[in-house]
Amino acid sequence: MNDSSWGAPPQAGYPPQAGHWGPTGRGPAQGHAYGHVQGTAPAGPSYDAHDAQQTRPMPIVPDVPDHGGDQDDDRGAARLSGPLFRDETPQAHPYGEVPQNPEPMPDAPQPAPKPKKNAGRDLGAAIGVGVGLGAVIVASLFVVKAVFVGVVAVAVVVGLWELTKRLDERKGIKAPLVPLAIGGAAMVVAGYVRGAEGAWVAMALTALAVLVWRMTEPPEGYLKDVTAGVFAAFYVPFLATFVAMMLTAGDGAFRVLTFLLLTVVSDTGAYAVGWRFGRHKLAPRISPGKTREGLLGAVTFAMAAGALCMQFLIDGGSWWQGLVLGLAVAVSATLGDLGESMIKRDLGIKDMGTLLPGHGGIMDRLDSLLPTAPVVWLLLVLFVGSG
Repeated sequence: MNDSSWGAPPQAGYPPQAGHWGPTGRGPAQGHAYGHVQGTAPAGPSYDAHDAQQTRPMPIVPDVPDHGGDQDDDRGAARLSGPLFRDETPQAHPYGEVPQNPEPMPDAPQPAPKPKKNAGRDLGAAIGVGVGLGAVIVASLFVVKAVFVGVVAVAVVVGLWELTKRLDERKGIKAPLVPLAIGGAAMVVAGYVRGAEGAWVAMALTALAVLVWRMTEPPEGYLKDVTAGVFAAFYVPFLATFVAMMLTAGDGAFRVLTFLLLTVVSDTGAYAVGWRFGRHKLAPRISPGKTREGLLGAVTFAMAAGALCMQFLIDGGSWWQGLVLGLAVAVSATLGDLGESMIKRDLGIKDMGTLLPGHGGIMDRLDSLLPTAPVVWLLLVLFVGSG
């Protein structure tokens, strides 16, 4: 054991090292790491002075003013802060450490704006086509009645072509178009020339022609083809003959105009009110876009227009008759629209055709007109007669 034990005086050539553990030139060891009291010889084995000189220096800690334990107050010396003082640790921030000059937090994400209601079609094209068709119909209606009958016959033939084409494409049903087109046009003319009797006879002959025409093809699918053919003959040309029969009256042009106006007004009222206030679905499984509020708008608009038309356009008509007529038109037009929607949903298509920009096909414009025609014809005959 050498002379460089704890508490021994330094040897010559080994000056005391300030800030080191071990002996100093001032006597016994001070500030022992294990808490020995100053001036007391340390217990345990001695150590080599050379090894003591290689010991890592202790960090120099500044003197802290003693305030009797109240270092956190502001008496006398300035406060010290930093990691040595636990009470000065910054409070945790939900976004991490807060900088001295924090940048503004980004704006909270805003909820996505509600999608604007959309009509689902090109309204500009729809309005333009509608105005054009209306001009042609009104011009033919008040200039030469026979021309108007021709317009109806052409619309019937195009509608039959659209319907039979879609049946073939989507369901493989081959309803014979040739007898349907010829019989349909003849049906409209017969209704205008011979009235209801001529329309019924033409309907029967058209159905018979469909049965015979289909016999030229193989028997597979015969029943479904002729059934679809007879349905198409009734649905399109036969219902359209009631428009031609309205035209035969003395004020026939105004009766047809009333029929057209009420149907258009009903559709417009349903669209306008349903688009703005529609909340409750009318028939979601058939036509999700139709609402009960829209039906109420159709009834209101059609009844108001019916009262005006019966009072000022129809000879011998009265405003209260127009209310009844408008109500019936709103109901029949809505049912007709739902009926064609049912057909299109079964076929898996949105429109029957693409002939009319913004409208679809001819059948997409005839859907509410066709079932409304016999209703208006019948009520006008009951209210003011057939003459």
